[in-house]
Amino acid sequence: MPWYNIPMEKTTETKIKTLSVLGPTASGKTALAVGLARLFDGEIVSCDSMQLYRGMDIGTATPDPDERAGIAHWLLDIAEPEEDFSAADYARLAGEAVADIAKRGRLPILCGGTGMYHDSLMKISGFTETVKDESLRDELYAYAAEHGNEALHHVLEELDPDAAAGIHPNNVKRVVRAIEVCRVSGRTKTEIDREQIGGEIPYDDCPIILTFEDRALLYARIDRRVELMMESGLEEEARALLLSGRPVSQTAAQAIGYKEFLPYFRGECALEDVAAAIKLATRHYAKRQMIWFRRYPEAYRLAPDENGAMKSPEKLLAQAAEIFRRHTQKRQG
Repeated sequence: MPWYNIPMEKTTETKIKTLSVLGPTASGKTALAVGLARLFDGEIVSCDSMQLYRGMDIGTATPDPDERAGIAHWLLDIAEPEEDFSAADYARLAGEAVADIAKRGRLPILCGGTGMYHDSLMKISGFTETVKDESLRDELYAYAAEHGNEALHHVLEELDPDAAAGIHPNNVKRVVRAIEVCRVSGRTKTEIDREQIGGEIPYDDCPIILTFEDRALLYARIDRRVELMMESGLEEEARALLLSGRPVSQTAAQAIGYKEFLPYFRGECALEDVAAAIKLATRHYAKRQMIWFRRYPEAYRLAPDENGAMKSPEKLLAQAAEIFRRHTQKRQG
C-alpha cells in the first residue's frame, strides 16, 4: 500500500488552491507547513482554536519566531483571553486571509489541529455583508447591565430561538451581535448563517493529515512537549491567566495546560501532578483529533513515523511535496 492515498477528483477551474497540514497535537505540523511554504511560496494560516489567544503562547505551543522561520503566519495572537471566538468567527477571518494570500499570487497553507475550524472554512461558501448599528448595540449593552444577562438572552430567544440555543446567556457580546443582526437586517442570524453553508465552496484544498503508525511514539512526543512547556515557564503563564482577576472566555477556558494548575494554586497537589494531568489530557485530546480527522475520506494520509521512529524532516517534506504536486497535476489534467 502506498504511503499516501489518492482522493476523488473534483472540478476546480475557478477555485482558490489551498494546502492543509492537519493532524493531532505534537505531530510536527508546524515544521512541515513551514517547509512546504518555502517550497511553494506559501503563507500559513493557523487552524488552531487556542493559538489565536494572546498571552497563552507556551501552553498552546504557538510557534515562536524561530519556528516560523520568516514565513508569514496569520491568525496567531489576535484575540484577548476574555473574548469568545467561534468557528464562524474563524471561517470569516481565515477566509479573508486565504483570499488576501491568493490575491498576491502565493499559496495559502492551513496548519493546525482544530478540525471544526477547518470544516467551518471549507463549508462556508460566502460571507454576508456585515450589518452594524452602534447606537442599538449600546442600548443592548445598557439593557443587559440594567436587567441582567438572562433578560437580554430572552430577547434573543424571542427573535431567533435557534441562535439563542447555541449562545450562553453570559456571552453578552455574541447575544448582542445576534440581536443586532436580527433588528438591522430584518432576518435572523440563523437564516443568514444557513445561506452561507453549502453551495460552491471557493477552495480546491489538498488536505494532508499526519497519521501516526505508532501511537506510543506520538504520546511520547506529547509527554516531552509538556515537560518542555513546564521548563519554559508554563506555571507563570497559567498564573498570569488564571489569577490576574481578568475574565477568561468560555472558549479560552477550554485550553489544556491552564485549568490543570488550579488545584496546585489552591495547594491541593504537587507540580508534578499538574504535569501528569496535562499529559493525560493532551493525549486524550490527540485521540479525539485523530477520530475527527477520520471524517475526511478524501484526505491524503501521511505517516510522520516509520519503524518506531520519526522520519527525517527532509523525507517527510519530500513526501508531502510529492502529494501536493500529484494533487495539482490531477486537477490540471
